[in-house]
Amino acid sequence: MPKPEASPGGQAAPLPIAELGHAERVACLRLIRTENVGPVTFRELINHCGGAERALAALPDLTRRGGRRQPVKIHPRDKAESELEAALKIGARPLFTIEPGYPSMLVHAGVPPPLIYVKGRTELFDLPGVAIVGARNASAAGRAMARQLAVGLGAAGMVIVSGLARGIDGAAHEASLATGTIAVLAGGIDHIYPPEHESLHARIAAEGCIVSELPPGFKARGNDFPRRNRIISGLARGVVVVEAAVRSGSLITARRAADQGREVFAVPGHPLDPRAEGTNMLLKQGATLVTSAEDVLETLRPQMEPQTGSLARGMAAAASTLLESDPDAHAPPSLPTEAAQLVVLQALGPAPVSIDELARATGLTIRALRAVLIELSLAGRIEHQGAQLVALRTTSAGL
Repeated sequence: MPKPEASPGGQAAPLPIAELGHAERVACLRLIRTENVGPVTFRELINHCGGAERALAALPDLTRRGGRRQPVKIHPRDKAESELEAALKIGARPLFTIEPGYPSMLVHAGVPPPLIYVKGRTELFDLPGVAIVGARNASAAGRAMARQLAVGLGAAGMVIVSGLARGIDGAAHEASLATGTIAVLAGGIDHIYPPEHESLHARIAAEGCIVSELPPGFKARGNDFPRRNRIISGLARGVVVVEAAVRSGSLITARRAADQGREVFAVPGHPLDPRAEGTNMLLKQGATLVTSAEDVLETLRPQMEPQTGSLARGMAAAASTLLESDPDAHAPPSLPTEAAQLVVLQALGPAPVSIDELARATGLTIRALRAVLIELSLAGRIEHQGAQLVALRTTSAGL
């Protein structure tokens, strides 16, 4: 697999995009499930080594060079094979960030999950999306509003994205089945939650699309729902919150959307209704007020005009920019010295710092710095916070 073009400054280099064979899929999954390999390190390893199989082969040496005494625990091949077979049995397929078909909007949403499982109409990823989220214990008026928004936005060519939860989510999905809906799950793609949405889950799998970053059979835990929300907002151009308490997952989705540069919309509610406290607070903080689908479309229309396939293709092309034929593309990567690691560790602290700032502080080139960060990350000595922030890990296992 060719190496990608080096990117300016501290921005992440684009991942190589290529059709993956079975062996490379297995290697990608093993790499993702390997100890100390998070989404950022996965991307950096692919870029640095030129592919997942090469990255797996390089892991032991890279980890030792990072200062870890214990060998890194690489995910077993047989477990990766079993996971992919389980997905195939339920009609789902994996999509890695390094292959065609991965949602272009999600690629550009900060740190995308390196793998998502999908089931259904993946062509919906190429259409502009809007997320509609809200309270599980939604009022009748709130559900009616969610349905009205979903129908109006769907008629305008928008795909509705939500989390298949009770209340607002379920109403939005049901109203957009005919025009296009995407459900993002907190558990495995075959884990139906809540149980009463079994029929809706099946209909979305047949008529829409279901997405999860977790393996088949995985049952969602409490902390998996907030993590799921970044995918909901990442797949959409904007997030509409219909009803939400002050402490709710819907507000987490809104925060994720803001962090990802998405538009945040809110439906106003009665001041005495606790389900409106969160949405009214969003409006005070600058969210766009929504009383109809046209309010959403008016804000998003300037973004949507070039979409209809061309923008998605342009985004994918930008993400897949590669170097022209390079005779050294598959040569073993040059490895940094212990002195460079020491300089980086001395410059880091518990507070996160940008890669650009770290490069200025250490005097290292971006390419050399990224190589050092790969080794230190695999050794468990640093941690990434988002795509461009890194900090010293206060406790390092295996050192």
